[in-house]
Order: sequence, then structure tokens, then C-alpha cells
Amino acid sequence: MERAEKREFVTELNEVFKASGSVVVAHYAGVTVAQMNDFRSKMRTAGGTVKVAKNRLAKIALQGTEAEGMSDLFKGQTLIAYSNDPITAPKIVMEFAKTNDKLVVLGGAMGSTTLNADAVKSLATLPSLDELRAKLLGLLVAPATRVATVTAAPASQLARVFAAYAKKDEAA
Repeated sequence: MERAEKREFVTELNEVFKASGSVVVAHYAGVTVAQMNDFRSKMRTAGGTVKVAKNRLAKIALQGTEAEGMSDLFKGQTLIAYSNDPITAPKIVMEFAKTNDKLVVLGGAMGSTTLNADAVKSLATLPSLDELRAKLLGLLVAPATRVATVTAAPASQLARVFAAYAKKDEAA
């Protein structure tokens, strides 16, 4: 890389560290190109990104960001997975790590909080933002349907009573 490319890469990575909901750092030694392409496509589909970065450039990009505490994770062959949704990147990384033991999660950051590997694993088990929205919407809609059922019940009971009286009158 030339000096200008390095500057551009550091600036871009600095913006990523500032804007991302979560960042996961992992070792990828031994992962084949086909597996890495599959991993990248899964992450892209979910709304995240995977980048392989030089450790020195990543440490420079971390300076002045809230995630500066994770600079000690950048040793060896590391990749960075990030997304705007704080749950997406950890979830996809952990799903891929289950099927591929060559990908080793080192840790990450969520805002100013530095995460170790266990924290990334527990973050991956949480529901995503869309799942939480769906659950919340379901909770909001359920009482309305119950209220509609309860208010409709007396009317249907009255209708049954009138029907019973009508049958009684017809029989008499």
C-alpha cells in the first residue's frame, strides 16, 4: 500500500469505529478463501461488513475513538466485523465460528465498552433489533385484540338470548 492509500484506509476505519454499533475482532488463520467469501456474503446480507486490516493501521485508526480500549486485540492475523445494529456482527461471527473452528473470536467493542470473547458470545444470543420490534408490536397488539373480544362478547351473548326467545316463540 502506498502512503496515500494507508491514510485513506485509516480515515475510513476511524469512521467505522466511530459509527458502528458493534465491532468484533477475530483471528482468521487457516480460513480458506471460499469460507471467507461465504462469511463475507452472510455478513453483507445481514447488514454488516468484514474487513481484514493491518494491525498497525487498525491501532492508528482506533486513536481518538470510544473503542480505543480494544487496541490490544490486534495481534496476529485479525479481521474486523462490524455493523450498525449492535447485535448483527456478533451474531453472524458466532454462527460462523460454530461451523468453522479456525475463526477465533478475540473480543470487540460496543460504543465505549470493550468486550472480551465471552461478552461477544453473550451479545450474540440476544435478539436483534428487528426481533425486539416485532415482539414489542405483538405485545402492543395483543391487549387490543383482547379488548375487542371482551367488548364483542356481551353483544354475541345478547344475540344468542334473542335467538333462544325467538325459537321458543316459534315453538309455542
